Amino acid sequence: MDIKANIGLRIKELRDKSGMSQKDLSFMSDLDRSYIASIESGQRNVSIVNVEKIASALGVSLKELFHDDKFDNPTKSSQSD
Repeated sequence: MDIKANIGLRIKELRDKSGMSQKDLSFMSDLDRSYIASIESGQRNVSIVNVEKIASALGVSLKELFHDDKFDNPTKSSQSD
C-alpha cells in the first residue's frame, strides 16, 4: 500500500473512532467534504498543511496521527552506490 492510501486509511480510522462524519471533519478542518473523501480513499496527495488541519480537527497530534503500524516500514528507494 502506498503512503497516500496509508494516510487516508489512518485518517478514516481516527474519524470513525471519534464518531465524526466526513461532513463533520470537513467543517472542523475547513476543507471540502469531497477533498476529505479523496484523501481517505488514497486518491489525493494531501499537503502537510492540510494534514495538520485534519489532525487538529480530529483532536490528535501529528505524532499520534502517524503513530500506527502502517508507517513503520520505511519506503524502499533505489540508491546508487
